[in-house]
Amino acid sequence: MYIRTALLDLPPGQSVFVWGPRKVGKSTFLKAAFPDSLFFDMLDSRLRNDLIREPARLREILDSSPPDKLTRPVILDEVQKVPDLLDEVHWLIENRRFSFILCGSSARKLRRGQANLLGGRAWRFEMFPLVSDEVPNLDLLRALTHGLIPSHYDSPRPDRLLNAFVDDYLKEEIAAEAATRNLAAFTRFLDVMGIMNTEIVNYTKIATDVGVDAKTVRSYFEILQDTLIGRFLEPLPAKPGSRKNLLSTPKFYLFDSGLARALRRVRITALMGPEAGHLFETFIAHELFASISYRETRQPVHYYRTKAGAEVDFVLNYGQTAIEVKLARDVRRADLRGLNSFLDEYPEARAVVVCLEPVQRTITANGRKIEIFPWAEFCQALWRGGIG
Repeated sequence: MYIRTALLDLPPGQSVFVWGPRKVGKSTFLKAAFPDSLFFDMLDSRLRNDLIREPARLREILDSSPPDKLTRPVILDEVQKVPDLLDEVHWLIENRRFSFILCGSSARKLRRGQANLLGGRAWRFEMFPLVSDEVPNLDLLRALTHGLIPSHYDSPRPDRLLNAFVDDYLKEEIAAEAATRNLAAFTRFLDVMGIMNTEIVNYTKIATDVGVDAKTVRSYFEILQDTLIGRFLEPLPAKPGSRKNLLSTPKFYLFDSGLARALRRVRITALMGPEAGHLFETFIAHELFASISYRETRQPVHYYRTKAGAEVDFVLNYGQTAIEVKLARDVRRADLRGLNSFLDEYPEARAVVVCLEPVQRTITANGRKIEIFPWAEFCQALWRGGIG
């Protein structure tokens, strides 16, 4: 049982949607955070079928519940499986002043089915896999190979769990979201997705590799984004008056380094080499996205890349902070080409390298300072609000 950094602090009467990929610990977190709340699990087939046939049955159940229970949020888990239930939820919010925690792994079915998303009456909250702030003495190699889904990180046999996640969830349930009969094409897309993780998206090339058209590939990416399996990272817009010619195509990041490794079908046994480098970048991306969400800083994140090839992995607040990720135990000045190019445009920016060096230090060149952070110290500073 990990103590989660996520903090769902709801004022009285406030409802919320809690979204997150499968197995990240949403239900466990909610049961621990709201132990006295009524909990309805839509994976319970009998309950689900009853509520599909008659959504108003929820009202009848609540009317028969102890009054003190109804002063707390009512939790509906996997709510996307019964979209019509949201009309009943809406009525109960408006007429009975109940509050709800509506938990699920995808809002896609709700939107596509024009389900009632409560018109702004519910906040939105996102759950992530474990983060460094939640795992005492986090083992980086284990995090990269096992991933940070709680049951995966702790497992002595993570490949079995990861393969099951890919085969039983991604290839079946997520493919069903695509409403496609071409399961073979979607499976090939997932194989390519493992290779494309952390890379710039080329829809035409992926379409050729998968054997479908580019429009279909775009819809597959949309499904992964809607189900929170991954997210796009947009390029930093060009600065007004800049002579730098920047790319305008997004990159894509899977939500978990273990999943990325499973889809790439690789094994790593040490923190070295390009494969481990891709996973390390995925891990840092996950830390950034989760910290921004949990701490509610709303910092925009981009990447920077010129058409000449100079690149910085992550840029916060439209140029305020640049973060380069290097799986290296000795960062050299030759590794700083991307940051130097970025600093030409943003000389006042903070420049950071996240790496495997054992001690924090600062490189100064041409009057510019570039901070070299050991990965664990970077993560600690990130979660304490010291990066941004």
